[in-house]
Amino acid sequence: MDQSVIERFAGIVGSGQVLSSAVDLALYGQDAYLVKGLPDLVVLPGSTEEVSRVMALAKELGLPIIARGAGSNLTGGVVPVRGGVVIHLSRLNQILEIDAVNRLARVQPGVITLDLQNAVAKTGLQYAPDPASQKTSTLGGNLGENAGGPHCLKYGVTANHILGARLVLYDGTVVEVGGDTQDLPGLDLMGLLVGSEGTLGVVTEITLRLIAQPEAIKTLLAVYSTLEDAVDTVSAVIADGIVPATLEMMDNTVIQAVEDSMAAGYPRDAAAVLIIELDGLQDGMERLSGRIMEICQRHKVREVKAAKDAAERMKLWVGRKGAFGAISRLRPSYLVCDGTVPRTKLPATLKKVMELAARHQLRVGNVFHAGDGNLHPLILFDVRDPEELKRVNALGSAILKLCVEMGGTISGEHGIGVEKLKEMGFIFGAADIEFMRSLKRAFDPAGLMNPGKVLPEPASLAA
Repeated sequence: MDQSVIERFAGIVGSGQVLSSAVDLALYGQDAYLVKGLPDLVVLPGSTEEVSRVMALAKELGLPIIARGAGSNLTGGVVPVRGGVVIHLSRLNQILEIDAVNRLARVQPGVITLDLQNAVAKTGLQYAPDPASQKTSTLGGNLGENAGGPHCLKYGVTANHILGARLVLYDGTVVEVGGDTQDLPGLDLMGLLVGSEGTLGVVTEITLRLIAQPEAIKTLLAVYSTLEDAVDTVSAVIADGIVPATLEMMDNTVIQAVEDSMAAGYPRDAAAVLIIELDGLQDGMERLSGRIMEICQRHKVREVKAAKDAAERMKLWVGRKGAFGAISRLRPSYLVCDGTVPRTKLPATLKKVMELAARHQLRVGNVFHAGDGNLHPLILFDVRDPEELKRVNALGSAILKLCVEMGGTISGEHGIGVEKLKEMGFIFGAADIEFMRSLKRAFDPAGLMNPGKVLPEPASLAA
């Protein structure tokens, strides 16, 4: 990029907050997905005002704008596929307020999810959404992707816990969306903003809803000799009227990788394990956990045991939340699929996923939010093998098509990004996509906000 343009951005944020070397641009050209791009410039603003001025300048120059947090996105959502200015929000990392009385928190988008959760816990409250990446992912990124996590079964996804946001539009205009309370009059702009993957503007402040910590928590590990019995248990628990805080599943491939990495205590010879967590009032907790154990027994559980204390509970969760990292022991690369099906369709879906994997000559491990039918097949491969990568992409698309055929959809929490652009055609027609594009144009008439993401061109839709 021309030095004079670099100096104009540096005049806004300071010379040390503009990155333009070949190495820096390469580093900011990728996230946790398989594709890469190359930005023209990386800018690190330190305030809403600086974000506004940076975006106004980018609009003047006709440069695309890509907001970026921790870069943990799994669908290429922050890859600058058309160049432009990456606005890295890591300096906007302050918890501005925790209001325990009104049960809300105000944060900047660069705050790490777990940092907020730890701070809120000191007040006796909690911020419920807990993506597996919570140690590194930012709240701004969670908003952009409408992130989920194990506890979304009971408490909902990010959208259910955001009250308001300060939003900078493509031309630098700053607007307030939502507020401090639920059910504000007027159009539900927060509903539109959450999950929009940075295609409508850049968020510089977020107001979050906090909830009370439960009196009691009970965490169970259920061990199964077949994957089918584990999946049947999931449906039976929900059908019995019980809504656990979490209902997570791992198959043997993932169990082996986790045990090799961190010895979480999962039996290596199990076909599958369920982590079932209950929370709520102390009164009745033992009775409820007893009902869960009875359901597990009816569905041929090999063993079911409760964590004896907080340390044992944490060990079980370290294994689950470290599963994605542990799986890298098995092959140099993996692709995380993210689709959702009705719980009752989980057994048939998992069977067909494994059949598809065999047909494409690829190994798959399964770890997922079983309680709400959110599948995460991990396709193992070597990214250095172009032929294998081609089969990986074909299998990923086939799994998403299967999810739709089973009455589900193509994303539970990871978003669309660039990964699933053509797969949007599995659930939307050209007229549907164009209607969404018209909404985007209302926010971003110049088409500068994270272009090439979420909304495909009509010609690229999969049939």
